[in-house]
Amino acid sequence: MQLLKDKLSIDFMGKRRFAMLLSIVLVTVSLVALVSKGLNFGIDFTGGTLIEVGYPEAVELDGIRASLADAGFGSPQVQHFGSSLDVLVRIAPQAGKDSVELSDNALNVLRAQNASMEMRRVEFVGPQVGEELTEQGALAMIYALIGILIYIMVRFQWRFSPGAVVALVHDVLIIIGVFALFQFDFDLTVLAALLAVIGYSLNDTIVVFDRIRENFRRMRKGTSEEIINTSINQTFSRTLMTSIT
Repeated sequence: MQLLKDKLSIDFMGKRRFAMLLSIVLVTVSLVALVSKGLNFGIDFTGGTLIEVGYPEAVELDGIRASLADAGFGSPQVQHFGSSLDVLVRIAPQAGKDSVELSDNALNVLRAQNASMEMRRVEFVGPQVGEELTEQGALAMIYALIGILIYIMVRFQWRFSPGAVVALVHDVLIIIGVFALFQFDFDLTVLAALLAVIGYSLNDTIVVFDRIRENFRRMRKGTSEEIINTSINQTFSRTLMTSIT
């Protein structure tokens, strides 16, 4: 499938300094957001009690947060789930209280605030499970990058490997930075999506590198910049589709 029909001749290498500056800015913003705000880990990683409730009409989240905080639940995370009628409440574990007791107390508080509230589901995740998932998730990312580094070294040359890994880290770091900046929930689904991004990004990197290697053999008289430009233009349609996906 060819997204762009015409033969392209965009001077990508001529704009590499601007692209590098843009990447540095995005990565810097991502790192600042990660350090200052951190990730809003979902209950999969933090452990605790998750309660989903429904209301017959839209409710204000601030009122629910205040009621739970006044009842001794610390700083519960409350957000809409799907629509303004559905609310998701996440409560951190408390010493001396089991998950069933916490969920019952929280539901009583919510019912006292609005008697028409309907409980949809309750889930419990132990803190030990959450800690293990956090560790395993981080290791999965590290192992994936190491495996990619080795694969590129075997498939091409060692000189290609650092560039491929830096590109992957760049893509993943910016996505994580967006989650930190806007405080989106970071759970197992997001982790799986990040691993998928690594796969898509690597796939596109391999295609571009392979075309560059082919063109270095064909275009004997071209400079390195000309050959790389030609290769990127030839694969740009595919890169665009992969990136959008």
